[in-house]
Amino acid sequence: MHPSPLLASSDRAALRLWRAAVGGLGLAAALLAGCATSEKDEFSAMAVEKLYAEAKADMASGGWDRAIRALERLEGRAAGTLLAQQASLDLAYSRYKAGERPEAVAGPALDYAYYLKGLVNFNDSLGWIYQVLKQDVVERDQQASRDAYQAFKMLVDQFPNSRYAPDARLRMDYIANALAEYELRVARYYFERGAYLAAANRAQQAIREFERAPAAADALRIMVLSYEQLGLNDLRDDAKRVLQLNFAQAPGAQPKAAKPWWKLW
Repeated sequence: MHPSPLLASSDRAALRLWRAAVGGLGLAAALLAGCATSEKDEFSAMAVEKLYAEAKADMASGGWDRAIRALERLEGRAAGTLLAQQASLDLAYSRYKAGERPEAVAGPALDYAYYLKGLVNFNDSLGWIYQVLKQDVVERDQQASRDAYQAFKMLVDQFPNSRYAPDARLRMDYIANALAEYELRVARYYFERGAYLAAANRAQQAIREFERAPAAADALRIMVLSYEQLGLNDLRDDAKRVLQLNFAQAPGAQPKAAKPWWKLW
């Protein structure tokens, strides 16, 4: 629309100034809206899978506040799905870790939700220990077992007096022993193939993560024999001292490389 030629020149100048002012206000409003959107909706452009991955990364690094914002957004966007249910559990845990305990425990039957999640993963992981001798042990995926352990741990940490806590603790012990046995089998796999450094490292990992598991004694023996093969006598002697100090009464406390005590298949 052009100014009427009947307007005086001063009126046309005033009209141009008015339009410029209105345009400037519109631009400023758009900029402010953009800033508000970027602050309020930092996750708005993300797919739900990416949003959950961001939240898990923040949880892993201790960025609980950002994880909470992402999980709150995810709950709404993925409503009615399994991902939303998982987000609710992770949101409760993130709030708990961020010090927001009242909000963390506000969910209905949250202890049972953790217990149920643990049971699902626990049942998914049961088959592996019975199948481990039927395939290459290094191909086994232990994620379900570790997820079950973590869910049970959340339960007993947050709800130590829950009716489900005693059973969760028993299942945690079972999972820890099974995972330690798995690490031990992988160490034996490497030892059998002459990969002595890999065998020692895997055995050490089993001890570091599951020092109270029955497999710890055999893991130490693998370390002794592996370091012996590598000519690392100081490390061998250190492992032998730990073995004799903690498992002096256990069968095979004095390992002998000539006897293949580790060969189970």
